[in-house]
Amino acid sequence: MVPTYGEGCYLWDIENRRYLDFTAGIAVNALGHGDPEMAKLLYQQAQTLIHTSNLYHNPWTGSFSKLLIEATTSSGGMHTASRVFICNSGSEANEAALKFSRKVGKTLDPSGAKHEIVSFHNSFHGRTMGSLSATPNPKYQKPFAPMLPGFRYGEYNNIAAIDELVTEKTCGVIIEPIQGEGGVNVATPDFLLALRRRCNEVGAVLIYDEIQCGLSRTGQLWAHAALPKEAHPDILTTAKALGNGFPIGATIVNEAVASRIVTGDHGTTFGGNPLACRVAHYVLSRLTEPELQRGCWLRRRDPTPVVTAARERGLLVITCGTNTLRFVPPLVISEEEIEQGMRILEEAMEVVFKTNERVPGTKGQEEMQDS
Repeated sequence: MVPTYGEGCYLWDIENRRYLDFTAGIAVNALGHGDPEMAKLLYQQAQTLIHTSNLYHNPWTGSFSKLLIEATTSSGGMHTASRVFICNSGSEANEAALKFSRKVGKTLDPSGAKHEIVSFHNSFHGRTMGSLSATPNPKYQKPFAPMLPGFRYGEYNNIAAIDELVTEKTCGVIIEPIQGEGGVNVATPDFLLALRRRCNEVGAVLIYDEIQCGLSRTGQLWAHAALPKEAHPDILTTAKALGNGFPIGATIVNEAVASRIVTGDHGTTFGGNPLACRVAHYVLSRLTEPELQRGCWLRRRDPTPVVTAARERGLLVITCGTNTLRFVPPLVISEEEIEQGMRILEEAMEVVFKTNERVPGTKGQEEMQDS
């Protein structure tokens, strides 16, 4: 399939066939396709100033950073949010978070012993070597092994294992409050709270990767916003929907982390350019609107291998984990469009189930629905 045009929650391919888009560019196009205000801002800023490098300040970097901190704290998220490092992608945002954790570890223990980073099975944090090393999935790691040293992997939601997993050698712990690529797995509040307390005990930085689950995808700005303040992170990473398709990512840190990072420790050529920051300022302003945080009519249905059948009927969905359908439509989607998508999905499921029932050696309908 080759998409050539998009408007709202729909895409058209090179043959002018229309699709209802439940993928949103893998949770990126939260405002849908062809947002007219975004197009206008891109045009205006491109005529004014696109890039100057971070050798200089520019108004939009400051305005966007200030808005991101204010929106985060006022929404009930990371109450200690203080400063922002702006980059170009989620992998870069996580890479910065991992580097910042290592720097904090070095300041606490100059010997270098406090350098280990903990992440969790079924997680996905990116494809740069640092973020990939924090992604314990053989499918992604094996072609590029060996991974960077100093990474340890734990079982998601296993409170009993935390003390042995997170030790005095740990400088940072990175976790998705809701795992996306790994199968839409939700961390329990008790697990995140226990993780936060253990990080406090050993002096480790706690990182929440909300690149996919953040920015109102759960009905609130940040997925962790429903947690008590004592479970909040030291670092929060974001990207994907932040630019609605324009490349930008951000690493939000508290003052305890920021105070240990000095000019020159980390950098980026394109990150924080005026064009990206002006777009992100507009997108973030939209994503904090109550009508885009109204909750979701879309609820979990039986996970089945129907992606192709759905696409043939004009619905785009994607998978995650081993056998899970992932729905990440634009947040501007209407209830009518969701119901339309569910009808197409049910039709696709019915076709797949009936076909499997007729073919010897394939799963039957009942087994597929329980998988």
